[in-house]
Amino acid sequence: MSSHNRATLVGNLGADVQVRVTTEGTAVTNFRIATNDSFTNAKGEKQQRTEWHNIVVWGKQAEACAKYLKKGSKVLVAGRLQTREYLDKAGGKRSTTEVVAAEVSFLDGKDTRTMTPPPPPADAAEELEVADVA
Repeated sequence: MSSHNRATLVGNLGADVQVRVTTEGTAVTNFRIATNDSFTNAKGEKQQRTEWHNIVVWGKQAEACAKYLKKGSKVLVAGRLQTREYLDKAGGKRSTTEVVAAEVSFLDGKDTRTMTPPPPPADAAEELEVADVA
């Protein structure tokens, strides 16, 4: 049996997106979305839980996200889960799991857009030494 790495989320942005450009000139956008889950606990009480998800978007789709998305925007994100390691400011090893988007649909208002990007560069993880874009 083969495996399948696919995540699909519908949620709202918790903050404005961050856009950077790699040394190769490829745009990369990072943002977080919140999803909510409702359930009934053992005492029969309705409960709600919010989960936060880190999203990474590459290329032209990243540019579109920067242009159209802002804090509170509702989006559908479909992509693959990826865990990467990095060093924090104190030099300690950390890891984070992100959804690397294959598709982002903007769900606010009448104008809903779906963007499907080309795959990120093979050496994208090494290219994250990037400059901020206005």
